[in-house]
Amino acid sequence: MMDKVLAGLLLAVCLVLALRMVLGTQRRRRLDDWFASLSARARRLRHWRADREQARRVADEAIRRARGEEVEREGNVYRPKSFKKPPRDEMH
Repeated sequence: MMDKVLAGLLLAVCLVLALRMVLGTQRRRRLDDWFASLSARARRLRHWRADREQARRVADEAIRRARGEEVEREGNVYRPKSFKKPPRDEMH
């Protein structure tokens, strides 16, 4: 059963490649674009959960920064702790 499915898939791929060779330049480009968009959709579908988690982490970090958990405020000026530098040694 599995060998018939594999043979059918291989036959379909060969037919598509043969059809692609017969097509003109413009239709070939259109077919390639369609396969590229299909591939991009498949990738988005495969990675949607990881992308969603990453977006959630980025949003949580932006909210935390906006609340000022690591920021000192002087009026309406935000001064992150990461901007503090040790004083420079004066050589002269």
